[in-house]
Amino acid sequence: MWAVGASDEPSMPLRGTIEGFYGRPWTPAERLDQMDFYGDVKANTYVYAPKDDPYHRDKWREPYPSDKLAELGTLVERANANHVRFTFAVSPGASICYSDPADRAALKAKLGALHDLGARAFSVPLDDIHYTSWNCEGDRRAYGTPGSAAAARAQVDLLNDVQRTFVAARPGTQPLQMVPTEYGDLSDSSYKQTLRASLDPAVEVMWTGTDVVPPSITNAQAEAASKLFGRQVFVWDNYPVNDFGATSGRLLLAPYDKREAGLSAHLSGIVANPMNQPYASEIAVFGAADFAWNDRGYDAGTSWTRALSYLAGGDGESAAALRVFADLEHLAPTFGTTPWQEQAPELARRTARFWTEWGAGRRTEALAELRAYAVSIARAPERIRGGAVQAGFVADVDSWLDATELWGRAAVAMVDAVAARQAGDADRSRVLLAESRDLQERAEAVRVEPARNTWGNARVRVGDGVLDAFLVRSDVMLELWDVAGGGENLALKGTAKASSVEGNLDRLAARHVNDGSNGTRWASGYGDGEWVEIKLAAPARVAAVTVAWEAACANEYRIETSDDGVNWTPAATRRPTVCGTDVVRLPADRTVTHVRMRGVTRATTWGYSIYEMAVYGAPAV
Repeated sequence: MWAVGASDEPSMPLRGTIEGFYGRPWTPAERLDQMDFYGDVKANTYVYAPKDDPYHRDKWREPYPSDKLAELGTLVERANANHVRFTFAVSPGASICYSDPADRAALKAKLGALHDLGARAFSVPLDDIHYTSWNCEGDRRAYGTPGSAAAARAQVDLLNDVQRTFVAARPGTQPLQMVPTEYGDLSDSSYKQTLRASLDPAVEVMWTGTDVVPPSITNAQAEAASKLFGRQVFVWDNYPVNDFGATSGRLLLAPYDKREAGLSAHLSGIVANPMNQPYASEIAVFGAADFAWNDRGYDAGTSWTRALSYLAGGDGESAAALRVFADLEHLAPTFGTTPWQEQAPELARRTARFWTEWGAGRRTEALAELRAYAVSIARAPERIRGGAVQAGFVADVDSWLDATELWGRAAVAMVDAVAARQAGDADRSRVLLAESRDLQERAEAVRVEPARNTWGNARVRVGDGVLDAFLVRSDVMLELWDVAGGGENLALKGTAKASSVEGNLDRLAARHVNDGSNGTRWASGYGDGEWVEIKLAAPARVAAVTVAWEAACANEYRIETSDDGVNWTPAATRRPTVCGTDVVRLPADRTVTHVRMRGVTRATTWGYSIYEMAVYGAPAV
């Protein structure tokens, strides 16, 4: 007789989320719903650490008011009911006097109040603080002149005290967790050396990867981090958090990806830092929990499909609509110049195929295929709001659904305008083109409501750099229909030069402004009047210029044209309200050889930084 059994055990001990973002914290009801969700996806860890909870950080010494304490008690109960380890975090680093017995007592009392409510896991994050000065003279006497090594000695002294006299004294309490001040790199330092040598081995150390928002996490990186801190690290993964400038107006709905299989051999766990929008975060959190459960068997695409189906309650049509919508919110920015996940890969694939087929003369088929997908974009919001999709998700993404419907309708109208012009109906084409432009203008006016992120009522981003690029190119083609090659991005064959390059760094050189990649950029020196120009390969009539700004954009700038590269004519002035992709339409009534962006005033203390400048038009004939 043979006995056959199966087991399903997690690869990593700690799996879940850390509510660690800046901006409006989640509501009590939202947190309770998230505990139920974590139970569904076998996540077992939730760290309570909202940066904008005053009692977590700025008022850390003060007890929670009774009503807030009651809310936290209810949350602990719900977490326990779902087999989720509620981890209570207090972040005292900005004001604590490490050597002061009164401050240590206040910290332990704060933790003790949650222990009394049933919490059995605690964290003391010491991230996002400066260690070049002390908060009291007692620390100077106790630990010496302020600096990285002295800060580490002070932190170790505090953390070891909490671990040994608070945590270890309470049976059943999990080892203390901490976030180091140096949390996002692989460089050894006197700070890390001190932690490695002196921090109690039981304390869990969190690490965000090789940057605040790492483009990937590899086994080699995780092993190096473990050696730096003298223990397996616990990853605080800053995805899908959207509380920093490059995420303005964005949802981050791409799969959980680019974390290497085998990390379970090097990590004690992973917690994802979610968005201010809790239910919209579930797509990425679903994947993070899936990965942490079985990293060696994880497939990002398969997990993403399952996450969309979960949100759709198993309804196939609603899940398909969610897939179309999430593709338009696929961009995953970093703190650097290159996003770690691209925007709208499915739409980009379809528009690229359209232009290939169009150029090959298979125009009817190309129009029909792209129109069908444009219709699916326009109809996706209605389907998502149809009742099958989780109500919290629908509420979270309401503004983005409004904008998506308008962008989708604009795309349908644009495809129909091209089809009408192709069929010889110029009048009908002009009507449809005007309709598309109106819908685009309305879509660009949609703002995020309510404003729960640090970036406030920002303009909603939907498929930017892909959908708008297709619409601009099609628009220009219609305007220049009778000119051979109308609608081509002439910048790609041109030559760029600039007034300056930041630090004379080759990676920021002018040639990157027209290399066709949103993963590179040009950056200027730190002056208001800096410029970048593109000399076209041949004289042309220019109908539009697009400028894809990085975070260092302009408060005001001009697009100028020239027919000799010496004498310039102002063609348009723009004063963008956000750093994004600007579309500047030009009359196309004269032949030019050069196009440039000339800054008037900067929006930051940095120079100007542009991912890509495209010049749409047709060679003069």
